[in-house]
Amino acid sequence: MITQTPPNSGAARSGLVSRPSAGSDEPLLREIASALVRLSRQRGVPHPIYPAQVQNAYNRLVLHCLRHGVEPPGSIPEMVRWACERPLTGWPLDLPPEACGAAGTLVDPQTRLPHQLCLEWEVDAADPAAEIFENQRMLEALTVCRAAGDPAVYTAFRSLLTTRPVLTGAELALLGGDPECGLLLHHVIRQCYEPVPATYRRDGGYQQCGRCRCLMVPLPGGGHRCELDRCRRDATAAVPVPVRPDRSGLHQLSRPLRMFVTSPGLAENDIGSTLKRRFGIDAEMWPQFDAYDLRVPLPGGGYWAVDVKDRVNPVLLARTLTRFRADPPFDRAFLVVPRYRFRENEAYGRQFRRNLPEDLAGNITLLDDRTFLRLVAEQIADRTEAAGSPRRQGDHHA
Repeated sequence: MITQTPPNSGAARSGLVSRPSAGSDEPLLREIASALVRLSRQRGVPHPIYPAQVQNAYNRLVLHCLRHGVEPPGSIPEMVRWACERPLTGWPLDLPPEACGAAGTLVDPQTRLPHQLCLEWEVDAADPAAEIFENQRMLEALTVCRAAGDPAVYTAFRSLLTTRPVLTGAELALLGGDPECGLLLHHVIRQCYEPVPATYRRDGGYQQCGRCRCLMVPLPGGGHRCELDRCRRDATAAVPVPVRPDRSGLHQLSRPLRMFVTSPGLAENDIGSTLKRRFGIDAEMWPQFDAYDLRVPLPGGGYWAVDVKDRVNPVLLARTLTRFRADPPFDRAFLVVPRYRFRENEAYGRQFRRNLPEDLAGNITLLDDRTFLRLVAEQIADRTEAAGSPRRQGDHHA
């Protein structure tokens, strides 16, 4: 959580590098977002001086405000208050309106944790000091599995990060003997999980989200809140489930991994299980060392490639997108985003298309998950009809 400590007494695949629009203040926003995330990862206040990354972001914001005749925040804690209370559209920054995202503020005012929008701007940072933790771990796992020539181990590793974001100390240790991925990747797995800070504990225990299985954050007024947007948008599904540490403590995935691997991984699993349940299609998950997320075989021949992203900001998503790897081959490529992102931002698709690099515009189709499943149903029905079998009523519904 972001703590308001005393101000400084002294003065893989993602390809996540953005192309800011000319004259915009996006570089400053990225620096501020990185500073907020850095503050949220501090476990205490070991030194009265802020990290240089945080102090530099604050100093740049103050100078920017003074140049533009705006009263600057009086301290780093005041900058944090801005992040909790002001939507990005209210900051004195030259930003395209669509770059601000639908979430509004950078930090949740109740939990004092950065919203996913803040993490997306941090991930987009061009500062080498803010190199993406998520990509470091995922690329290391990919390198090890490729060297061993074993894509099944990587698939098991991705499944672990998606379905088990919280582990007791004993469970984490026992993974070292797991033949699926622990024997090869245990050192990477241990780096992905970190001890749970005391801020998640209330009344001697912890609460796990019944939907995504991530730990829930205690709220000052009582109750708990899941950190993942997919569960926060559907509060009835985010039912707290008690979980207690063992003698070796409790560990959870780092927050970037929870946001950018666990959350979209759950959406990937949902699509895969729906394809199996409704159409009898066995989609291959993360084929050929994560060339893309799902390879969908179509009845009668052909394959569709699917990448699933659960991102707040369609502008950043479009800018950082890269072409799908051609191995294994496919006939069409889809970028699939959970439907709730389109519900909370009705311009999501238009903003994405306006910012998509020209060389990708004709190669990748953006759809929400329900529309994609409906398209699969229509494709199956059309092929069945062409083969001479009448289309059953209702086959086109997904």
